[in-house]
Amino acid sequence: MSKQVQDAYIVSATRLPIGKSGRGYFKNTRPDEMLVKVMQAALAQAPGLDPAAIEDAIVGCSFPEGEQGMNIARVASVLAGLGNTIGGVTVNRYCASGITAVQMAADRIRVGEADVMFAGGVESMSMIPMGGNKPSLSPLIFEKDENIGIAYGMGLTAEKVAAQWKISREAQDAFSVESHRRAVAAMQAGHFAAEITPFDVIERTPNLADGSVNVKTRTVSLDEGARPDTSLEGLAKLKPVFAAKGSVTAGNSSQTSDGSGGLLIVSEAALKRYNLTPLARFVSFAVRGVPPEIMGIGPIEAIPAALKAAGISAKDLDWVELNEAFAAQSLAVLNDLDSKGIELDRAKVNPNGGAIALGHPLGATGAIRAASVIHGLRRTGGKYGMVTMCVGAGQGAAGIFERL
Repeated sequence: MSKQVQDAYIVSATRLPIGKSGRGYFKNTRPDEMLVKVMQAALAQAPGLDPAAIEDAIVGCSFPEGEQGMNIARVASVLAGLGNTIGGVTVNRYCASGITAVQMAADRIRVGEADVMFAGGVESMSMIPMGGNKPSLSPLIFEKDENIGIAYGMGLTAEKVAAQWKISREAQDAFSVESHRRAVAAMQAGHFAAEITPFDVIERTPNLADGSVNVKTRTVSLDEGARPDTSLEGLAKLKPVFAAKGSVTAGNSSQTSDGSGGLLIVSEAALKRYNLTPLARFVSFAVRGVPPEIMGIGPIEAIPAALKAAGISAKDLDWVELNEAFAAQSLAVLNDLDSKGIELDRAKVNPNGGAIALGHPLGATGAIRAASVIHGLRRTGGKYGMVTMCVGAGQGAAGIFERL
């Protein structure tokens, strides 16, 4: 017996500018403050919607501890003024946490359990380092050779993908240069304006002379990582950072970052009740597992599954956000899919650049890129768009949207 589901509609989708971790925009900004801003902005983009109608907030976060612990989804919901009646849950699927939050929220609506949901992601890599503050691996990982890949750093998995799929250093660097070129061009053309909510960064410094605190506010509205001077010559000078004789460098890897993104997702009944205008429909989602030591090829398995569930083919996709964890894995995914007859039009893959240029705030990225897909489709008139990414410990995820 086939299951009957109702449609889930996105009525707002927004994100903050992405800052460089450790030294960028948000180095001193708490992640819950970033998420509060995104929640408030998403609600502001859906005029007429009663905040009390939001039944739950599902938020992705790769390392939900420290400043982004204590169930940041619920805490931010209350701080954002959405009301005490709204639930909140924080979910973790590493880099796919944000898109998983979108899928979970959409599914609540699709099966009739909810009418209005918030879905998003947040990550401060400035405050919570890669691996968390106190990483602790199970000894069981090291008892069998086939499990050791779980313990590999992401860079080492990229090296293994580069070797197995024969992705050269030159190809990786060229891919990276193009990511920066597209990102800079998109910024200059104003293509990010619709998806980005500007953020007022407040900086406080002590005045030792009189004991007061100097307060300075600046508004940031563009991603911080894109570099117009990126060149093949410059990237070629960088040394490998994960393997002595490897090809993966800081220049052809994603940037560690801080950021947040969020969407409001509703049922058809809520559309009519609150007179809302849908931006897009959530179409399908798929997640698949792959060997942990080559986790970067996860989208190879997830993309065909998501396309099948959507009832469309690769040629129907007008916009693809393929998260650039590393140039090596992005190229391996594209080339491998080509060989299987699932060809993704390179001009439609990361048209505005990807994580190598724009940054990758881990658990926030899926929600951020969902906003990019939705607004990109609306600006260009495309119909179907996809967000896909590899996931630590060996997974791939893909979600498909339809512009309305």
